[in-house]
Amino acid sequence: MIFAEALGRLEGLGRSAAALLPGLAIALVLFGLGLLVARGVRAAVRRAAELREASPGSASVLGRIAGGMTILVSFLIAASVAFPSVSAADLFNLLGIGGVAIGFAFRDVLQNLLAGILILLTRPFVIGDQIRAGSHEGTVEDVWVRATVLRTYDNQRVLIPNATLFVDKITVITAHDKRRLAFPLTIGNGDDIKEARRVIVEALQGTEGILIEPPPEALVTGLGVSGVDMTARFWIDPPRRRDAVDALDHAISNVKEALTEAGIDLPYPTSQVLFHDQTEEADGDRTSQREGWPAGKSPPRARWQVLREDHQSVGSTVERKDERA
Repeated sequence: MIFAEALGRLEGLGRSAAALLPGLAIALVLFGLGLLVARGVRAAVRRAAELREASPGSASVLGRIAGGMTILVSFLIAASVAFPSVSAADLFNLLGIGGVAIGFAFRDVLQNLLAGILILLTRPFVIGDQIRAGSHEGTVEDVWVRATVLRTYDNQRVLIPNATLFVDKITVITAHDKRRLAFPLTIGNGDDIKEARRVIVEALQGTEGILIEPPPEALVTGLGVSGVDMTARFWIDPPRRRDAVDALDHAISNVKEALTEAGIDLPYPTSQVLFHDQTEEADGDRTSQREGWPAGKSPPRARWQVLREDHQSVGSTVERKDERA
């Protein structure tokens, strides 16, 4: 009795398996076609990325991602054909639950992965650009899915997480063909500003690596403690770090030599110390005191004076208020 029941169950399983065989065969064929399509998609995406001047590594990553997604869709279609009782919605729900669990477990990894994909697609910078991100500045060597490879000017490699680059502010130094540079200088108070401006602009125009258009400029920016503050500005092309350093070196050297030959002063910061002697009779009188206050067209009267009695020792004073006019 038990043997007959077991044999009946085996026969039922056999019939069920035989009924599933056509579906499994079709599913295998569909999955095989999906693998072929995934290979074509991978090659097409890689080629499209290379046409957009992406690096070989970045193009390969994008191709693998697109191929993997195609294989996943092919698997879901094949599973739906092989097991009719399992709908595609059930498979997607299962993938959703698993995706949430994976997302919590690998949150940082997935965040950098998605940021890397967006950077590769939007291309805020390309391989070879010089960028500044936080305290790091250098040349972009490659963009991985997880991080961006930056080579600093002192030949160090820095890996910056893609999520940081995607969220924080970055400066693309070589985004445009031209770049403006500037440096400050100070001329003497007694020098002619127009003459100094002419000398500076001519010196910049004759400097190697500086563009004639847009023309160089020499602007007055303020009255400093030791003279008239100015700023020299000019443009260079290309805007790379090495070219900027060389252009600044030549520009500052030429401007300094030209100003010196023209007799225009480049003063050092100086300080004037005045000793205030309150025992002087002229103390407080701007028209005659030693401190050097300018008298002006309408010299002010002394606000107060110090008188010294002959019979008193030096330093003993009697204060008297002035009567105002």
